[in-house]
Amino acid sequence: MAQASLTPAWLRQCFANRPSAQLTQAAPQSEATGIPAAVLTPIVVRESDLTVLLTQRTAHLRDHAGQISFPGGRCERRDASPIDTALRETREEVGIEPRQVEILGTLPEHSTSTGFRITPVVGLVQAPLDLKLDDFEVAEAFEAPLAFFLDAANYRLESVIVGGRTHRFWVVPWRGYYIWGATASILVSLREALTHGS
Repeated sequence: MAQASLTPAWLRQCFANRPSAQLTQAAPQSEATGIPAAVLTPIVVRESDLTVLLTQRTAHLRDHAGQISFPGGRCERRDASPIDTALRETREEVGIEPRQVEILGTLPEHSTSTGFRITPVVGLVQAPLDLKLDDFEVAEAFEAPLAFFLDAANYRLESVIVGGRTHRFWVVPWRGYYIWGATASILVSLREALTHGS
């Protein structure tokens, strides 16, 4: 896909054509099992291109320590919807205020081996960013070009044997960062949502 075609207007149109774009703040959560959680997939509008903001979790966390992730976490009672969870967690983890995020829609839920059921929420964030990282949860934040994640050639399937069973998972390495697991799966869903039919 040509870099020139990657614009905020194009993204809005892609999500406007998806059923998930009809999600409201009060949308009920799925009946599937697992601990409800949500993440924000922040697409940053830069002067020259669009980028995806990712974080690296600190090494001491109980769940997914050291992994590359999107800002997010488990849903709390005070959250009216997965969108509220994603926005709240993003503010807490990286300092992006909800008013800075234009919600485009959601992607299919992803379940993790640690028992979470994640709703990915996609949003546009206007640069410049004034990030304020939560030192307890976030070791660093970085951006990678959206165009990179829309190229299927940058993804590969890997496998590991655990307890005699083979588990396959997506990996998308970028500049020394090893992006895998739920984050890579969400990026696959984002790529499919944005390239389907294009």
